Amino acid sequence: MKKQCLLLLIILSSLTASAQYFPSQLWHQGELTLLGGEKIRGELKYNLEADVVQLNKANTVQTYSARKILYFEFYDQEYGRYRQFYALPYEGTSNYKVPRLFEVLLENTLTLLCREEIVQDNVPQFGYYNYYGNRMGTRQRLSFNYFFLNRDGEIVRYSQKKDDLYDIMDNHQREMRKYIKQNRLKHDRQGDLVRITAYYNTLLNS
Repeated sequence: MKKQCLLLLIILSSLTASAQYFPSQLWHQGELTLLGGEKIRGELKYNLEADVVQLNKANTVQTYSARKILYFEFYDQEYGRYRQFYALPYEGTSNYKVPRLFEVLLENTLTLLCREEIVQDNVPQFGYYNYYGNRMGTRQRLSFNYFFLNRDGEIVRYSQKKDDLYDIMDNHQREMRKYIKQNRLKHDRQGDLVRITAYYNTLLNS
């Protein structure tokens, strides 16, 4: 009986995992603005890995690369907020800049940007499999890479290391250290990073 219960729990767990969806895998009602200024409303699906956006309008799906996009926005039902993405020139592994899609988390003198990706982790499986010995399974999750867009139009990748953050905010480093410590903020947590960047902008604009 115990083995049957364990097996049932494993089956339910695997069904739940297989039914997991991420924002980039769903269609969202939104608006796409092209470089020429044309605005198109419809269902959007984005792919940051390929830097493309699919738009479904009147049952016709068209794909637009970042080279043709100015920005797009939609209301994310899962997150419960509007999300806005811009195509910005960024120098990655190549020696020249190409348009990449970035989500804007906070727009100000120092703008906080983000790119999400789906990563796969190896995790141990216990329970029923103990009968045969522990096995490794896989689990997908969202991972985030953060960037700062400064007033000179330069996009700087943030390593999510505290020292790197203080280097970026070097001209107000003492105030930032105090603010982060007093408010017990994490330098690699998205919500806290938005608060940190917002406070830094108040110092820049004061």
